[in-house]
Amino acid sequence: MKIFVVTGQTATGKTAYAAKLAKHYNGELLNADSRQVYKELNIITGKDFPSGVKIHLYDIVDPVEYFSSFDYAQKALPLIEQLLKRGKTPIIVGGSYLYLKHLLYDIETENIPPDWKLRKDLENKAVPELQRILNDIAPRFINELNNSERNNPQRLIRKIEILKSDIMSSRRSPVFHDLRSSMTLSEKLNIKNLQIEFIGLRFNDKESLKAKIIARVEDRLKKGAIDEVKKLLVAGYTENDPGLKTIGYQQLIKYLKGEWTKEQAIEQWIYKELQYSKRQYTFMKKDPNLVWKTI
Repeated sequence: MKIFVVTGQTATGKTAYAAKLAKHYNGELLNADSRQVYKELNIITGKDFPSGVKIHLYDIVDPVEYFSSFDYAQKALPLIEQLLKRGKTPIIVGGSYLYLKHLLYDIETENIPPDWKLRKDLENKAVPELQRILNDIAPRFINELNNSERNNPQRLIRKIEILKSDIMSSRRSPVFHDLRSSMTLSEKLNIKNLQIEFIGLRFNDKESLKAKIIARVEDRLKKGAIDEVKKLLVAGYTENDPGLKTIGYQQLIKYLKGEWTKEQAIEQWIYKELQYSKRQYTFMKKDPNLVWKTI
């Protein structure tokens, strides 16, 4: 039995690449993009439905709902089992590496589910306050976070959630190696001879990356990105909803609210996409299983 994992930097054509694999290996795709799991978010997230190939885990969450890597793993695992039983080749595709990490390696302690009351209590707290809370719980652990994690409110909330759960269940200080323990996908599926082929797509240089992102942003604007955001706001969604805390939506909302000019919003959209792509590669290149293909 075989599974493909196609990941890599944003705008590298992962879905098209995965679709070719699906046609060749009698496969079906499983989306691993944290933006594309949300309903109603279509143009800016770049939902490309490849013809002739079935894809799962698109449009499964309302934008008002928070959807974590834990939630993703919980939904993806039974789908993979079903596909294998049907004789299909699961092809997991997307650039949200935390989703993949949780599913493939069980990095963030799968047995700890979301604590919705805690999340509600923490959701409006500023990053410095979340950092202080995490530091009070586990000073050593916050020092292990990289700069991106340390300044990401959702990641901080999840860390607090994990650590508080560990403390309440064991009545002792959290054990750090337990939080980073690994259980492979083959063990989760109880398949000894499962083959997983990891493919990472990356750009040859920074200039190619920037040119591709600029072209993609321009294309999505032509397809109606601004109108998409207007419709979402009219429907009652806000910039604070988890689904709209997404690159592109945040910048265009500021434009529509009159806080930025259109040019400023587009410039910031491109800038944030570039930052995101660089962060993706920084995280992914640490995975020794990934075999990189340069486009």
